[in-house]
Amino acid sequence: MADNYLEKRMEDYRNQAPRAKKVATLNKLLRRNRSYRGYDTTFEVRHDQLRRIIETATLCPSARNQQVLRFRPVLANESDIMLKHIRLGGALPELHLPFPGTEPRAFVVICSTVEESKYVDIDLGIVAQTMLLQATEMGLGGICIGAFDHAEIKEALKLSYEPLLVIAFGRPAENIELVECGANDKLTYYRNGTTHYVPNIRVEDLIIK
Repeated sequence: MADNYLEKRMEDYRNQAPRAKKVATLNKLLRRNRSYRGYDTTFEVRHDQLRRIIETATLCPSARNQQVLRFRPVLANESDIMLKHIRLGGALPELHLPFPGTEPRAFVVICSTVEESKYVDIDLGIVAQTMLLQATEMGLGGICIGAFDHAEIKEALKLSYEPLLVIAFGRPAENIELVECGANDKLTYYRNGTTHYVPNIRVEDLIIK
């Protein structure tokens, strides 16, 4: 009787429909991949996590297959160097973002082995977005930072190449909402309480008719 019971249980188990796995679709990743300016400083990004993010660059297309971008990971122990030389929230200078206690503590500095050009910038954009999407899939968030002191960061990190872009990574500690708007509307982001609002041009106004 026990044997029949076990056989029936096994048969029922085999006949069960497989559970649908949650899929991180591109649309979902893109909606979650926002420019975060506030982070949970109790969470520390590890070296292996930054390495996994940087590794996506090996899968990205490269204009002329030049592959000239190089990456310097920066963890919490070096983050104070970065924080002195970056600026966030340029459209909201009165807020002095990030707020104290919400500073990013992990970064990737992207450099180029050759002089910056149209083709280098094409690679830079592709790689930066891909790295941010990978971070989003991992439950992290980030922001591309173009407002930074190039010479100071190059010297402080002893970089052999010219830094082109800084990307901060961490666990987001703020809410960001997209606001649909027209092509002629004001596109400056703004805040209301703890929510950061980002105007986003609707697709109808993006398509050339």
